Amino acid sequence: MIVIATFFSHFGAMRCKKQCDKTGIPARMMPVPRMLSSSCGTCVRIETEDPESLPRTEEMEQLALEQPDGYHVFWRAEDS
Repeated sequence: MIVIATFFSHFGAMRCKKQCDKTGIPARMMPVPRMLSSSCGTCVRIETEDPESLPRTEEMEQLALEQPDGYHVFWRAEDS
């Protein structure tokens, strides 16, 4: 599954990408897709079998599943 993580700051996206690299989770930084709004404009595209197990940080804005018909947001910072 592909998860798009958006952030309140570019620094938060960079930290998430580095953490994914350290733990062996395939991830890359990219511009936020137009269908998702974001504070900083940078997101991390993460490949995972279990999206619910991804750690949430205070820098994270939302997590969305990439699907053929668009994106499904399954977690937002204000939900926590």
